Amino acid sequence: MSNIDPILLLTAIIIVSTPILLAAIGELVVERAGVLNLGVEGMMITGAVCGFVVATMTGSPWLGFAGAALGGALLSMIFGILTQLFLSNQVATGLALTLFGLGLSALMGQGYIGVKGPAVPDLYLPLLRDIPVLGPILFRHDIIVYLALAIVLGVWLFLNRTRAGRVLRAVGENHDAAHALGYKVVRVRLMAIAFGGACAGLGGAYLSLVRVPQWTEGMTAGAGWIALAIVVFASWRPGRLVLGAWLFGGATALQLALQASGGVQIPIEYLQMAPYLATILVLVILRAGRAPGSLGRPFHASS
Repeated sequence: MSNIDPILLLTAIIIVSTPILLAAIGELVVERAGVLNLGVEGMMITGAVCGFVVATMTGSPWLGFAGAALGGALLSMIFGILTQLFLSNQVATGLALTLFGLGLSALMGQGYIGVKGPAVPDLYLPLLRDIPVLGPILFRHDIIVYLALAIVLGVWLFLNRTRAGRVLRAVGENHDAAHALGYKVVRVRLMAIAFGGACAGLGGAYLSLVRVPQWTEGMTAGAGWIALAIVVFASWRPGRLVLGAWLFGGATALQLALQASGGVQIPIEYLQMAPYLATILVLVILRAGRAPGSLGRPFHASS
């Protein structure tokens, strides 16, 4: 443990937690609209390959992130059309979406294994980046790190300070009552699903363009499922979502640091299990808040 630099560890926590945070904030909006989309893993891996392919072809990581958001949103709309228009089972459709995304990404990424993508530069923040201790931890990251936090703040403001946010929450709490008041339930949910898919796609692209950075089949490694768990841990509140993402990021960064230091003689398999066990333990210990009333229930316009 003495070989681990605490500043580097805290910096790594922010980097590791960013893709989880992006996917989780998108899923939070989807679930606040009353939809349960278990296809986050599939949308993340699709975003990872779409972002890497576009960035490699164009030489621009920013176009890569845009392509990833678009890819995740398009994949999510398959789920949205099936569940909101054809009223398919949300759980089964979400699981199928994950399997489809894993297969599609493997096919799309066949020619990009081992290819190095364009570098994503850090956002240059003069003066702030030179602050002792806090500078390296908070102010030497790429723009996507700050974008993820800005999205969380924007979602909180949207849900709590805007009429559109109150409509979305009303749809999630009781879609029949919202429909009776004249709100377009299906339209609201489709827009939320598209937003969730775009955020998941961005999270996947962060893995392939920043954290690794290269394309590797199955590189999300369960990050989408962790994002789903963090939404429950956060009780569907954006503020707690950040804490949940940092908790998982901390466990992951710590196990990577322990592997690199070699100072702790623990089998690598146990270290790799640690972040997931920590997430499960927190979910067991902490009591989740009340879920949106219409979560996972199909909406029948004739009802």
